[in-house]
Amino acid sequence: MKIDIILSGVGGQGIVSIAATIGMAAIAENLNLKQSEVHGMSQRGGAVQSNLRISDKEILSDLIPNGQADLILSVEPMESLRYLPYLSEDGWLVTNTTPFVNIPNYPDIEEIMNEIRAIPNHVAIDADKMAKETGSPRSSNMVMLGAASPYINLPLKRFEEGIRKIFERKGEDVVSANLKALYAGREFAQENK
Repeated sequence: MKIDIILSGVGGQGIVSIAATIGMAAIAENLNLKQSEVHGMSQRGGAVQSNLRISDKEILSDLIPNGQADLILSVEPMESLRYLPYLSEDGWLVTNTTPFVNIPNYPDIEEIMNEIRAIPNHVAIDADKMAKETGSPRSSNMVMLGAASPYINLPLKRFEEGIRKIFERKGEDVVSANLKALYAGREFAQENK
């Protein structure tokens, strides 16, 4: 078992929580894990990217070579395009459709979506809208993890356990909201392959 994942978005969108949840799930399955540091600005609005590698064999590098990513999980549509050279031929792109317009010359969203639609294996989800519909607007990152979860060869219960560990100090309401977001994203991906 091996999966190479690139996480992308902008600061403040919850990339660290996604990475931590996936990492906990992999460790709970006794798998090897390497993660590059989250690159970019940690403050809200700066580009953020991370490489996450999971395997049942030893992992020698934490960086994913061009053309080798099994999954790009992006919480921002323009950022998903930035990492397409890393996607393998049969890899999946799972991206949020809601733009985070943080620059004055942000490209036309329809042009971005046309590029995304041209990728054979993609899931495009309005995670921000779905998070609001689940009652927790701040949990769009967990909607995204749910949408990507069918393409990560780990049991759903491991993601649930990771969410519980990450958010338990914030209370059961926050845990429940994030689990609800996870399930909503997963259901969307399974219905819209």
